[in-house]
Amino acid sequence: MHLTLVSSPLDALASLSTGVGGLALLPTALGGVLFGLALAAPPGPMNAVIAEESAVRGWRAGFFAGLGAMTADACFFVLAVLGVAAVVTETPGLRRVMIGAGGLLMLWFAYGAVREAHAVATADHAVDDDQSRGFRKALVLALTNPYQVAFWLTVGVGLLEPGTVDVASFVPALSAGATDALVVQTGHPVLMGGFFGGIALWITGFPAAIVAARNRVERLAPLVAWVSAAVLAATGVLFVVRAL
Repeated sequence: MHLTLVSSPLDALASLSTGVGGLALLPTALGGVLFGLALAAPPGPMNAVIAEESAVRGWRAGFFAGLGAMTADACFFVLAVLGVAAVVTETPGLRRVMIGAGGLLMLWFAYGAVREAHAVATADHAVDDDQSRGFRKALVLALTNPYQVAFWLTVGVGLLEPGTVDVASFVPALSAGATDALVVQTGHPVLMGGFFGGIALWITGFPAAIVAARNRVERLAPLVAWVSAAVLAATGVLFVVRAL
């Protein structure tokens, strides 16, 4: 990774009007999309919630869950620009509380996923049709995740500040033998637009894939709910242990 940094994210925003133009914006936009996908795609509690909501309630519910996580990223983006997010990393007590709270929430949502898996598997149990609950679940989980804050204080701030970055070094599928394969300009609004565009692509396509698979395999919905519960429970236990 090659970054040339300035004194603060605010200085970076002041200089966004300078930099690349023309065809040079294409790799910058593509780099932003790849960054967004690299952040959104890895397995974890957010995708567990999206998968569960999609399998149990359909594409709209899964999309809303993804939108909740994306909303949290937008909040962290603003806080990183203002320098407020640094308070989390500079206050060990607050960080520990966030880790513990996030872990307990994941355990609670894991319990809910188990109940929903049982409800879907048994026809005599009705499933709550509230398609907006996934948004609230993902938003709360993301806002209590100090590791998401840490991303915006490291990689995220680097994307805001004028310089260059090799996107391939952050994407496992491209990193092997691809040094300097996709060097893009940082500190430009096109990069951040592509970043959130990549997240939007994931939260649109991933629920669609889950729903398509569910429609082909009759028993997939409870299986996805069980797997989501396992991921949430395992991550929740890990967070609580780290908090203690």
